[in-house]
Amino acid sequence: MFYDDELYTYLVLGALWIAYLAVHSAMISNAFSGFMSRKLGDRYRYYRIFFNAFAVATLVPVLLFSTSVKGEVFFKWEGNFIFVKYAMLALGVGLFIAGGRHYSMMVFLGIKQAREGMEHGLLNRSGRLDSSGILGLIRHPFYSGVIVLIWARDLDAPRLIVSCIITLYVIIGTYLEEKKLLGEFGNVYVEYQEKVSMFVPLKYIKRRLFPSPV
Repeated sequence: MFYDDELYTYLVLGALWIAYLAVHSAMISNAFSGFMSRKLGDRYRYYRIFFNAFAVATLVPVLLFSTSVKGEVFFKWEGNFIFVKYAMLALGVGLFIAGGRHYSMMVFLGIKQAREGMEHGLLNRSGRLDSSGILGLIRHPFYSGVIVLIWARDLDAPRLIVSCIITLYVIIGTYLEEKKLLGEFGNVYVEYQEKVSMFVPLKYIKRRLFPSPV
């Protein structure tokens, strides 16, 4: 009976995260965004603010339930592995800091859209494709940072479930986001994809180790 209750709790935990992330993705999809744009007209400029507020408000109960679910820790970053943990934490934070230099918090929060009515698929001020700095190494530093940070934790069954779901969501969501960016920027984004890797700077490393002959 105990195991049945435990399994049920884990199923609820997974279902809550999947439902939250599915709704989150649906609300920023081209189909739903286009529908809301047609329905709201000029008021669509406030949609990003509403989306952020809704995302935070619905995330709170999911996080509260997640923190209430405990399991037996089966993997701990300890001994020599503790240095790997701290390296992952430093890398994750570094990716957020480096990426943050290229993004606009005003655009991310939706304030710039509300003021100016602008709307594009990038979170920077200009709306133009940027391949400088960290964006010349990987295309999605924030998403890479999320993946690194969520795995830099001791693991029990609930954390493993949530980490797997979020990782899968980030990967699938990134591919869907890139489809939107391809529709917006066309061949310019295709060329960017060919030069810069998505999450890990493999293409940059390859160019450094094996430079093309002039």
